[in-house]
Amino acid sequence: MNIEQDLAGIAEQEARLRFDRFDAQTAWELGQKLMRAAETLHSAIAIDISLFGQPLFFYAMRGTTPDNADWIRRKRNVAQRFHRSSYGVGLMLKHKQSSLEERGLDTRDYAAHGGSFPIFVKGVGCIGAITISGLPQREDHELLVEVLAEYLNQPLAELALDP
Repeated sequence: MNIEQDLAGIAEQEARLRFDRFDAQTAWELGQKLMRAAETLHSAIAIDISLFGQPLFFYAMRGTTPDNADWIRRKRNVAQRFHRSSYGVGLMLKHKQSSLEERGLDTRDYAAHGGSFPIFVKGVGCIGAITISGLPQREDHELLVEVLAEYLNQPLAELALDP
């Protein structure tokens, strides 16, 4: 894995995976798509879609634990604070040889690990985050991007990170 290439790829994902509008129906549809995608992989994930302060969708698949909900909370906090994907923030910190703690953030409340993607609405900005937990962090991020790309009619081949 080349961190600089991944950071550039994630920046492109964040720039292109944006919504014209986002509401509870959108959250429901995305949550269902994430659930089906995880089932196809025979994986168990927990899914959270929240606007700042307002949960719109939450589902914990069989095989997840309360730890998944806590990981979701901590990863969502990173995406909402930085308006970047939690995986991108984690890679950026690694690249700069820095940490959340050095930025004054408590790791009990923040986790810069893959699995949370900011919800951007065109002309508005970041309004929340879509977060999953249950797979290794890069796979959490990739699953989110795959589902978002399909939902937003963006070509995944142009957005996928190099293996």
